[in-house]
Amino acid sequence: MSVKYKDYYKLLGVARSASKEEISKAFKKLARKHHPDLNPDNAESEKKFKEANEAYEVLKDPKKRKMYDQYGADWEHGQNFRPPPGQEHMNFGGGGFGGGGGDFSDFFETIFGGGGGGQQFGGGGGRFQQRPQKGADSETVLTLTLEEAYKGGTKSISVQERATGPGGHPMVQSKNLDVNIPAGIKEGQKIRLANQGSPGPSDGPKGDLYLKIRLAPHAVYKVKENNLIVDLALAPWEAALGAKVKVPTLDGMIEMNIPAGMGSGKKMRVKGRGLGAGAKKGDQFVRVMIQVPASDSDEVKKLWEKLSEKIDFTPRSF
Repeated sequence: MSVKYKDYYKLLGVARSASKEEISKAFKKLARKHHPDLNPDNAESEKKFKEANEAYEVLKDPKKRKMYDQYGADWEHGQNFRPPPGQEHMNFGGGGFGGGGGDFSDFFETIFGGGGGGQQFGGGGGRFQQRPQKGADSETVLTLTLEEAYKGGTKSISVQERATGPGGHPMVQSKNLDVNIPAGIKEGQKIRLANQGSPGPSDGPKGDLYLKIRLAPHAVYKVKENNLIVDLALAPWEAALGAKVKVPTLDGMIEMNIPAGMGSGKKMRVKGRGLGAGAKKGDQFVRVMIQVPASDSDEVKKLWEKLSEKIDFTPRSF
């Protein structure tokens, strides 16, 4: 049986040197123009749509395109095609592309075997169908405490997902997932959960689910990029004379030496106690906040007055 050569480049209207992007753009343009849903009962448009689909099925695939180009050199003048070596006994009949009038051509099947394209026609009725495709990715917010973000670990969460209910009606249902939280994760970072997104068309695989991290406000710490800031209240005499005080970190309490003469607002650094990981791990800063006791008695007032007389100190420079 002879099989006539089909010039796939000519069918798509592109040069033989066309890039993958140019081929894709040309196919999409033709597909929109000749789509069966937009041209009902138009046999010529249906034919052109099928030809464009067949051409794209080959030219988008580097291996198929290479094979087509290799054997196509003998067909450029429309000569009858003889199968490549090793494929002489292939079945050249239809049936590889959904049945009815929607088959790939004998030419395609002779080179590449039975159908398997990206789009398909249903048997007889010309109904356009999609091959299974990956579903859309989804994104939701995951709120963590600062402790959870700092230490990481496994966290059980509940998320909503789209599903198909009785009778094929769409519905939303809850599902529980165990999520691995990387230690030191920061606000705005995302965790990818493969195959936990939206269902794919035509029973295709699910997309991915992305969890965007949000840090809950904390009673003790403030977050600035990778660093944590904690305010340390000191009595005036502690700031003036120096002291040993306990300071909280997310790894537990530590003891710090406060040097004498610390002013309110000054910061001390505790290295490596912030967010992030590795070389980008942040620090914790301890900010001194001097607290003055209430002068609620005459005795206390006299002590402050005596102190002010004894010490030559002007806090302002203006």
